[in-house]
Amino acid sequence: MKRFYWLLSMSAGLLAAPAVAQTTQPTQPPAGSLAGTTPSGPFSLQQAIDYALKNNLGVRQQQLTSELQNATLRQSRAALLPTANLSGTQAWNYGTSLDPLTNDFVSQTIRSNNFSANTQVTLFAGFQLRNTVKRNALDTEASNLDIEKSRNDLSLNVASAFLQLVLAEELVRTNEVRVNSTRQQVERTQKLLKAGAIPESNLLDIQAQQASDELNVITAQNQRDLARLTLAQLLNLPTPTGLQIEVPALADPDDQPLLEADPDGTFQTAQSLLPEIKAADLRVRSAQRSLDIARGGYYPRLAFGAGVFTGFSSSRLARVFNGDSTDAVQLPVFQPGLGGQPIPSQYFLLQPKQAVAEFLPSGFSSQIKDNLGKNLQFSLQIPILNGLQTRTSVQRAQINIQQQELRAEQARLTVRQNIQQAYADAIAAQRRYLSARRQVEALTTAYRNAEIRFNNGLLNGTEFNIAKNNLTAAESTMIQAKYEFIFRRKVLDFYQGRPIAL
Repeated sequence: MKRFYWLLSMSAGLLAAPAVAQTTQPTQPPAGSLAGTTPSGPFSLQQAIDYALKNNLGVRQQQLTSELQNATLRQSRAALLPTANLSGTQAWNYGTSLDPLTNDFVSQTIRSNNFSANTQVTLFAGFQLRNTVKRNALDTEASNLDIEKSRNDLSLNVASAFLQLVLAEELVRTNEVRVNSTRQQVERTQKLLKAGAIPESNLLDIQAQQASDELNVITAQNQRDLARLTLAQLLNLPTPTGLQIEVPALADPDDQPLLEADPDGTFQTAQSLLPEIKAADLRVRSAQRSLDIARGGYYPRLAFGAGVFTGFSSSRLARVFNGDSTDAVQLPVFQPGLGGQPIPSQYFLLQPKQAVAEFLPSGFSSQIKDNLGKNLQFSLQIPILNGLQTRTSVQRAQINIQQQELRAEQARLTVRQNIQQAYADAIAAQRRYLSARRQVEALTTAYRNAEIRFNNGLLNGTEFNIAKNNLTAAESTMIQAKYEFIFRRKVLDFYQGRPIAL
């Protein structure tokens, strides 16, 4: 909007006096971010807006920000699910070391493995997890509304730049018509001078006026090129060369009824439609959820966990019977004798061969099976004193709520003031246009009279140029008022929920 009023203010100098060429070039976007090619054919306003919304980097950046917020929301929802992890290690110990499974000191090289699977779920955490999901959902919705606001801002900027270019092209045409008129006047003055009807000073004055008008044409062309560059940058085109627009048929402000001052009604409509106000209200609710999250730090935390684990150690030995046996042994058989004393008999018992037991390294699969262990646990954490961190978090959350409420109120105030200013500017521009048009009609009649008197040698060149410049100034005021009214009217249409169209 500021660029629009800057060009309107420059138009007075373009029509009335030579303007100073602008030397500061607008900032170019990064080369790698430029769109591929300029579309063929002239742009209408709607086509320009649609193309900008598709290719503008600011809108795309806001969309990526929204995607990041969506990822945060998904992560907070996943935090409600149990966690599950698998782990495994393999290690080699040299020299005297502690066996990881038997906890015995051994002086040998040990290869060991440990495997475990664990899961944990939070049963209660002061409702912090659920409130985090609700807060992130509000932030995601607000982020989506930020995209809509970015699109609205870009649409208004494109409409402003589009009208700037329309105004600049009209200024070029107006100044070219004026130069042609001045050239014809110079030719007539030369003929009158040859005929001795006027003094030479009249010719010099009109030639000076021609030089000024030609300079105004060049300045107007420069401003048109700058306006085209501004629009091309908003569309993210690689070059403004070849960018053409469809010049719409714009109704004059006097053909439209006077605006009725009803900014309050427009504001009531706008606050129910504008995404920035909705987003501000959502962030107030999000701040309230942040307060609930902070207060959840006062509550105990209860979690349940379970796991299984096993391992292997190369130093572990197992008793193994290898099949080798000792020799058979004959055992005597006794029988009772006189007096109850046992006496040897002729019989004997043959003790079978016995297997020999050895201690050999235990196998991997058997250790994995034998060393399997399981565990279940409940963990309860009761906050008692944590350096006032929870209390400080609650206080910060309360202050954040107040800040968000002020931002929401500021957003409403800004919209209300913009609407009031747009109404005031539109009504003033419409009234100024009506007054300037009557002035142009009067000064046109005065200029024609002065031209007749100048051609008949009854008016010197200085007085004729004054009459011409007065008409130029009045035309400049009328053109400024026309485009200012059109733009402000479109701003009001936007706040009332109407599409931006010319």
